[in-house]
This record gives sequence, C-alpha cells and structure tokens, in this order.
Amino acid sequence: MFSGLRLRLSLLYALAALIFVVLIGSGAYLVVARYFSDVTDLALRHKMAHEFHALGAPLPPDLVTADRDWSVIRGEIAPLPFVPSNPQVERRNDEEKPRRSDDEEELPRDLTTPVDAAELAAIMVLPLDASGRLLFNPNNLDLPLSPDRDALQAALATGSDLRTITMSDGRRVRLLTYRLTRSNGPAALQLARELSDQEQVLNQLTVGLIGLGAFSMALVGAASWWLAGRALRPAQEAWERQQRFIASASHELRAPLTLIRASAEVALRETPPDAADQHELLGDILAESDHMRRLVDDLLTLTRLDSGQLNLTIEPVNLAELLSKVQRQVARLGEQRGISVVLETADGTVQADAERLQQVLLITLDNALRYTPSGGRITLSATPAGRTVQITVADTGSGIAPEHLPHIFDRFYRADPARGRENGNAGLGLAIAKGLVEAMRGRITVTSAVGVGTTIAVALPREGEGDGRARHAG
Repeated sequence: MFSGLRLRLSLLYALAALIFVVLIGSGAYLVVARYFSDVTDLALRHKMAHEFHALGAPLPPDLVTADRDWSVIRGEIAPLPFVPSNPQVERRNDEEKPRRSDDEEELPRDLTTPVDAAELAAIMVLPLDASGRLLFNPNNLDLPLSPDRDALQAALATGSDLRTITMSDGRRVRLLTYRLTRSNGPAALQLARELSDQEQVLNQLTVGLIGLGAFSMALVGAASWWLAGRALRPAQEAWERQQRFIASASHELRAPLTLIRASAEVALRETPPDAADQHELLGDILAESDHMRRLVDDLLTLTRLDSGQLNLTIEPVNLAELLSKVQRQVARLGEQRGISVVLETADGTVQADAERLQQVLLITLDNALRYTPSGGRITLSATPAGRTVQITVADTGSGIAPEHLPHIFDRFYRADPARGRENGNAGLGLAIAKGLVEAMRGRITVTSAVGVGTTIAVALPREGEGDGRARHAG
C-alpha cells in the first residue's frame, strides 16, 4: 500500500516540477523569440528610414518613431536628421560637428555599435518599380531571393506592408515594403531580413532547454522519491505497528473465545430444561462468542490482506460445482426467512482461489439475505464476458441509496447503523470481499436502486488468463 502511495506522491512532486520547468522554459523561449522579432522589425524600419533619407524622400511618421526607438535602444542621443530643410542647414550642421583627428575613422551613424552593424548588415535592399522588377542591386552581395510581388501590391495599396514569407527552399524571410511618392526613382523599397540565424539560435535554445529540463526532471524524480519515502516513513511505521497489534490481538483473542464458547456449551447442556432464563442467557453467550469469533477472523483476514501475507492458491475453479454448492448452503437459510435463492446459470471456469471465492460469495449472499424481505428472491449466476467470467448476486431487497453506494466497500461502513447492529453486521464483510477479489486479480462492482434491489458483480479471469500459481495477496 505504501509503495503505491510513495509512487503517487513522487509522480505528483515530479509533475509539479515539470509544470514549473515547462513554464520557465516556455517563458525563456518566448522572451528570446519576442526579442528577435521586435529587434528585426525595428531594424527593418530603421534601415528603411535611412534609405528614405538617402533618396531624399519624405519620411513617413511611423518611420520617424521607429528611428527614434532604435536610437534609444542603441544608446544614441537623437535620431538621424533624415530630411534637411536646405543645403545651407546641412552645411551649417557639418560645420558644427567636432573635428576628428586624421587617424580617426568615421563610422556611419547606423553602425555605431557592433550589434547595429550585425543587425543592419543582414538586411537586403530591393528597389522595385511598380511592376515588381528589381531596378538595381545596391547590396554588396548577390541577392539570395527575388522580390515578393504580393507584398509590393499590398504596400502600393496601403503605403506599407510587413510580413514573413517562406521561400521554396524552406528559408523564412521577414519583409518590409514601403511605397515611395517621388515622381522619379523606385516605386517602392523592399527590405528583406533572413531569419535562419535567429531560428538556429532558437533551435539551440530549445535543445538546451529540453536537455536541462530532462536533467532537472531526473534530479527532481530522485529527490521526490526520497522525499516521499521520508514523509511516509512515520505513517508506514505506525501502520505496521497497528497491523502487528491487530494480528497479535486476533490470535490472542481466539483462545479465550474458544474457551468461553466451550464453557457456555457445557453449562447449557447441564442446565435443567425448566431454567428458561439460564438457557436464554447461555444462548446469548454462545451467539456473541460466535459473533466475536467472526469479527476476529475478519480483522485477521484484513490484516493479512493489507500486509500482503494472505496466501492464495490460484487454480482453475469450476463455477458450476462451486455455485451449486454455495446455492444449496444458502438456500436452506433462505427458506427459514421465506426468501428463495436460485441459481440461473453457472457457465465457465475461472482462475481463482476456490476457498476464498466461496468466502466472497457467502459474504455477498449473506448481505443479500440481510436486506431482502420475506417473499423476496436472490439470483446467483455466472456468465463469460470476454477474458473474464462475471458472477452476479442479485436480490429484490430494499436497495441502497445513491449517497451510500460509493462507501459500501469501506471498512465499518453501514448504510443503516441501527440495522447493522441489530443484524450483527460489523461492516467488514464487503470490505473483505473487495480485498479478496482484487487479490485474485478481479474486480467487484455494485449497482442498486432503492425499493428495487441490489446487484453485486464479481469479474474474475477466465481459465488460462491467470498464472495458476500460489501467491501472496497484496
């Protein structure tokens, strides 16, 4: 029991850690991807502003904002003076610039930092006419791509266009296209930035995050297993002490109960026939001794089930023989109460422990007898169902309310505590039946309707489906 609980706790800890790692990794990936996207778009707009300035074209307002944002990001003081009002202003600005020494190299303002150089140098410029034809190649290298006509048409219609396209060879390219309003020169400028280097970085980041996550999960799994074992150790030790106490107490109680019953039987035989009170008193002692003996046996069985020390001999069991035997035993009790117990079908052979299966059937039939009124009917049947055989015990009793159904296999649970005490029912029978069925690799279920009756179904492996060997329950 505790090994399964430890495993579930470890998986719970590991799942929580996995969610945390996934959130952190996804957040890191999204931040880097968003940074690449923003910087690429801003660099494209900044480069476009520079090209507008070089062509002496009026600068759109959004490009002025983009250049200012780029300057702030790169630590510049002010954006480029893209459009000087007249040559005198430009000359005066040049005169006001500080003089450089002869050995000092002038760098373009666009490339004031290595980051600027790397980002802007990766941008290709494509001057286009209205039909999408490349007018000339202002780049240092041959163009690895041709103009995108869809982006051009969108820019000519709306003024600008920003999109990502996928080329025939699988490369992804970010395109920024602007319409020019000059009467001479290009009709539009199209800037292109390949994203393969960024995608490579993102792929490396993904592989790194997956590797780090796998390593972290291995550590977390080991730590979770150790932590769960440490957390459960006190409870496990207390449970084991309790199980040892119950087993010892059960064994110790058997001897005095046997002595009490034997003494009561001797006293009852020696009691004069006319001593009715003494007969009644000794009869009560015998009944309570039997009840206590059954309770001790039930507790001992549960203890062995919990500790995995109940020996089971799994072998083929002929249900026709077993169910006929059980039906004959219970039918006699049913006749005394005016209840008919019938066997409808008994087909199939199951892999089970015959003695323990008989105990399960007697428990379910006894439960049906307790809650079926006189004139009622209890039906016992067994039918093959796939790889299992389903044994059912159906009665026409009072039924079980829906709120009680989920708890009927709980220990010491009784839907009607008053009737349970009255019938001598301690609420352990169905719990034992469930434990025995599961120990035989089966399944037990219950369906019920108030005023109609209750059906308990036991599904066990068919012959040939089990291992056919003795084993411990647990």
